[in-house]
Amino acid sequence: MSAEPRRVLQLCHSYGAPFTDVTCQWARLFVNRGWRMTTVYLTGEADAEVVRRSGGDEVLFLGFDSGQVRGLKLAALWKLRQLQQAQGFSLAIAHRFKPIYACCLALDIPVIGVHHAYGDYRRLGRRLFAGAYTTRLALLGVSDAVRDDLRSCLPRWPAERIGTQYNHVELAALQARQQPRDEARRALDLPHHAYVFGNVGRLHPDKDQATLIRAFAGLQSADAPLLAIAGHGRLDDSLKALAAELGVADRVRFLGQVPGMDRYFRAFDSFVLSSDHEPFGMVLLEAMAAEIPVVATDCGGAREVVAAAEWRFPLGDTDTLCTRMHAVRALQEGARTDLVMAQLAHLEAHFSLAAARRQFWEQACMQTWSEHDAKL
Repeated sequence: MSAEPRRVLQLCHSYGAPFTDVTCQWARLFVNRGWRMTTVYLTGEADAEVVRRSGGDEVLFLGFDSGQVRGLKLAALWKLRQLQQAQGFSLAIAHRFKPIYACCLALDIPVIGVHHAYGDYRRLGRRLFAGAYTTRLALLGVSDAVRDDLRSCLPRWPAERIGTQYNHVELAALQARQQPRDEARRALDLPHHAYVFGNVGRLHPDKDQATLIRAFAGLQSADAPLLAIAGHGRLDDSLKALAAELGVADRVRFLGQVPGMDRYFRAFDSFVLSSDHEPFGMVLLEAMAAEIPVVATDCGGAREVVAAAEWRFPLGDTDTLCTRMHAVRALQEGARTDLVMAQLAHLEAHFSLAAARRQFWEQACMQTWSEHDAKL
């Protein structure tokens, strides 16, 4: 008879974007490894579409509202203890600080805390809390940039207990979802023959689309390229006003929030990420999978995703970004193909499912679970 699978709990605060994609990524890491994964969302009501998109073997909704998971979160802790008694988890994967806090307090098992942003341990109280659980808590950042931020906030932690686990894509499945260029352009209402620079992200200061619009306005081109920005946010009106002020309002298309945007990246001829210290940048992987050239800021996780320095630019540097955009626009067919293939190869080597599985199961933090399991 085959051995019973070990059980792993994956805990998220909510299933708001991007966390159904995140949970599915982590569920894939445990496939065919002798584990059964239960994904639990602290807040939000049961939703069949969330279940479908979350991956894993089981998805549960605790149904709390945001107010119920503030402070000590006693009701959530009690629910988690009940789950542990029923299912006997050997390991917990917790995304962001609140779920890490809940797992550490409610469960007497190893916890791997996954951090998707900077600054989670800049508060003294959080540093003290993490320090109390060093024997069974390990931390992973979604990029080396996030990892280094964690290490700088927790300098007394052994470095090997704070690692990196990149986000990843299942390349063949993603490419199968992506629409051909003409269909994607029709869906986004973009003209067939124009050269289109693309950008996807919230209209927020962190994404710095203002620098992108200024750089685009500085391009000298006889064939009037377009800039298409997908997303919404509090800077919607000010960015549109900036485009009008710079005389490019007729060539900057604000697409709004586009459901399933990962399907439409082939509508772009190249992709530009202008973000301020992006922790990782999944949109870069989606653009690479679409086989279009990528330009990105030379900071944060973007530096790790876009390997070639000649296709990065300093944050907020309008002139250098304009130069990069002109250069990518001017690529001849052979050079463009070489760049796309090099970016795809980098994706497959570091951000594919196979690469993510290798990275995770070789992590030093997995020794936390192995050592704990050996004592049982």
